[in-house]
This record gives sequence, structure tokens and C-alpha cells, in this order.
Amino acid sequence: MNPIEAFQREVAQNIAGLRADEDLGELSRTWIERTTPHKYTYNFTWLGRPIIQFPQDIVAVQEIVWRVKPQLIIETGIAHGGSLILSASLLELLGGDGRVLGIDIEIRPHNRREIEAHPLARRIDLIEGSSTDPAIVKQVHAMAAGKGPVLVMLDSNHTHEHVLAEMRCYSPLVTKDSYLIVFDTIIEDMPEDFFPDRPWGRGDNPRTAVHEFLKENDRFEIDHETQGKLLISVAPEGYLRCIAD
Repeated sequence: MNPIEAFQREVAQNIAGLRADEDLGELSRTWIERTTPHKYTYNFTWLGRPIIQFPQDIVAVQEIVWRVKPQLIIETGIAHGGSLILSASLLELLGGDGRVLGIDIEIRPHNRREIEAHPLARRIDLIEGSSTDPAIVKQVHAMAAGKGPVLVMLDSNHTHEHVLAEMRCYSPLVTKDSYLIVFDTIIEDMPEDFFPDRPWGRGDNPRTAVHEFLKENDRFEIDHETQGKLLISVAPEGYLRCIAD
């Protein structure tokens, strides 16, 4: 066995051990619960823009983008634009003409100005409106026509109904061996009263939407390896690999 294969096998064994350690998994969920009131994820930027993600999920997205080499990355939920900049920076490193398409029901003017002024703005397209509006879905499908691979990341309204609708709308665009990434599935693991001012919570969130979606769609499977090695992630069971055309 050559050294590269030996290292890859060692990493696979490491990940298997992490997945099997239930106590460590519980500690990770406790850590997430304790840091959430402090808005831990709000404290990081990517190339100057707030990204509002765990560093572990940022690294996971980097690994997936580098492996998949998408021509188009579709993101629902823009906020301050850090995730769009992350995707654009990875596409820039890959070379070619890959683009990022961001969709949000409201793109606040100050965020739009900063995104459009960024050096990587030339790779980014913005659409303002509901990600499940049929007119917008049709527009996105038209923009994706003829492009591949396509990667989709969902991070907007976190209710079961909305996320499931997004998955049904955009999963057909995801190409084989690429990913449909659903963020904030961690909501299902938090206490029932953890989101008193939000329309989502335990039993009504992206994780419940993922489970229902997987019952009706056999093109995707949970990437347990990504989930297992991260431990600290807002997207447990949310990294979905496309396994069929």
C-alpha cells in the first residue's frame, strides 16, 4: 500500500471511531446547545463577510466543492453573504466559469452593497424573492440548464414545510455525485423551548423535512462520513449525496 492510500485508510478508521463514540456525539450536541445563546456562529467571516456557520461546516463545504467541482452552486438564504463569498472563492480557485446563485426573500440593501462590491462579485448572481415561488424556481431552473455539476445548499426559512418544498424544487438540479446540503437540521436535537420566537422547533424543522424527503426520493442518501467526522455541525443528517442521475 502506498503512503497516500495508507493515510486515507487511517482517516477512514478515525472517522469510524468518532461515529461509534456515542458519548462524544452527546458532548458535541451539548456544546452546540451551550454556545447557541452566545450566537457563536455569528462571530466568523469569510474574506471579509460574516458567514454565520460553524468552522467545521465551512471546512466540510470546502471539501465537497473541491471534490465535486461544480459549475453552479445554488444557495437559498443569503444573510450577510459570507457563504456566497466562500463558494465564489472556491470556484475561483478551481478556475473556469463556475457561478454562485443566491436566493433570499429579502436582501437587505447594506448586505447587497457589500456583496456586489466584493472582488468575487463577478461570480455571484442574486435573486430576491421566495425560494419556493414558482416563478423564481422556473428562473433558477433556466439558469441551471446545461450546467453541471450542480451543488445546492438550503439555509433559509427552517420550517418543515418550507425546507421540504425547497428540496422538492431544487433537488432535480443536483447532479450525480454532487450534494444537496440542508443546514440547521440540528434544531431537532435542541430542547423543545429553544426557539420561542421562531416558527420552527423540535418536530418541525429541516431534519424532519430531510426524513420525509428521503422517503419519497431515492436519488439521495445521507453522507454519514461527513457527519461522523465533523461532530460539531449545524447539519447532522443534512449532507445528502446524490447517488443517481
